[in-house]
Amino acid sequence: MSLMKRMKSLAYSQKLAPFVFISPFIIVFLLFFIYPVISTVIMSFQRVLPGQTEFIGFTNFKNLFNGDFYKAVTNSVIYTVITIAVLIPVPLILAVFLDSRMMVFKNFFRSVFFIPALVSIVVAGFTFRLIFGEMPTALLNSILANFGIEATKWLGGAAQWTTFLALLLLCCWRWTGVNILYYLSGLQSIPGELYESAAIDGADAFQRLRHITVPLLRPVTIYILTISIYGGMSMFLESFMLFAGNRSPGGSGLTIIGYLYRHGWEQANIGYGSAIGLVMLIVTLGVNVIQLKASGMFKKEG
Repeated sequence: MSLMKRMKSLAYSQKLAPFVFISPFIIVFLLFFIYPVISTVIMSFQRVLPGQTEFIGFTNFKNLFNGDFYKAVTNSVIYTVITIAVLIPVPLILAVFLDSRMMVFKNFFRSVFFIPALVSIVVAGFTFRLIFGEMPTALLNSILANFGIEATKWLGGAAQWTTFLALLLLCCWRWTGVNILYYLSGLQSIPGELYESAAIDGADAFQRLRHITVPLLRPVTIYILTISIYGGMSMFLESFMLFAGNRSPGGSGLTIIGYLYRHGWEQANIGYGSAIGLVMLIVTLGVNVIQLKASGMFKKEG
């Protein structure tokens, strides 16, 4: 009888209830994040073969010093920097216009900007591959032909910047609407009285944007910057679909994840792939920690 009372008291315990409610998250976090990270760290020091493993120390990390890895890192960094330079100011300006009282058909334009985010990356990659086709009848070449410009091999020519341009346009087309939505959410929290007071004091639209909108949207900007760094460094599927595989001309579309996929999956070199993934995790985490610290997110409120 005492055992039943104890079990009943535990079932109705206010101290135990919080742990019961958060237990699904803890279990999922341990199984799908902590365990894979620990396994990756261990395998990065091993040669993993079917049915057997061999400890080889830092050999996998030493093998990272090669031209393909440098190319993948360079492409990922350039891709991340350019997308950040576009996907923060442009969505901010568009969100301000969409939030303006003078804007007509607001809901229509909001839907138009957000629809690309709902399109499957498989469909988007295939569509952009048709747009940037090398045939004279491809959409972009057909448009340029009206201006006397000859057909260009956008995804397979000698000029690697054309393939990189297509990749960047695909990313910006797909994610601009999402960032607009973030900024629109932030704009709703800014009191209208601030803009009215600034207008009475003689501040024009640009001054209100600079001294009120941008500073008060700083938390949203930091959030977008954080996810953009992660998204840029982990980009893979866009390149895979745009080039119909993990091979691009001159490695112009090769990214860190693409390099990991090539060795860890296509060549079944799991140990080397784990080393690539671990380096990427450390670099991405380090960059985000630095930018969050520089933005003052770790400061204690006094």
